[in-house]
Amino acid sequence: MCYIEAKLLESGEKILLDELIGKLSAMDKNHGNGALSIFVGLVKGELNEARVHELEYTAISEVAAKRLEEIARDICTKYSLSAVVIYHRLGRLKPGETTIYIVTMGASRKNTNPAMMEALERVKKEVPVFKLEKRSDGEYWVIGDGVRYRRTLTPSPS
Repeated sequence: MCYIEAKLLESGEKILLDELIGKLSAMDKNHGNGALSIFVGLVKGELNEARVHELEYTAISEVAAKRLEEIARDICTKYSLSAVVIYHRLGRLKPGETTIYIVTMGASRKNTNPAMMEALERVKKEVPVFKLEKRSDGEYWVIGDGVRYRRTLTPSPS
């Protein structure tokens, strides 16, 4: 049995990692898990020599939440884990703020670390969360893991 928790977070919603770790550890009654891997994504302050002012994340919420859960279930099965947690933020985020949390728990780092990395790559490529980078050199839509398209603003008709 694998514990799955996958959800979208609003920009101000707090995640307390100690509480999450405690909750997951408490589920392991037989103490069969030897590893818990955690990835926390942060908003970068500089990218390609441009200052990042903020990221704005939007999503097709129902589809994104469902896809996050599907990815967590797939990863849990593939790597024989006992828990997968994926949280992705929405809204406006400043440099240094957290964007995504991925936690995997299992028997060994040999399955939790690759599981965590695969979950991250799949979230970036498969979940309909849209990222707009607002930078000193303009605004860019970011697709997947680094393909950027300059946002062009067209004047609205009078």
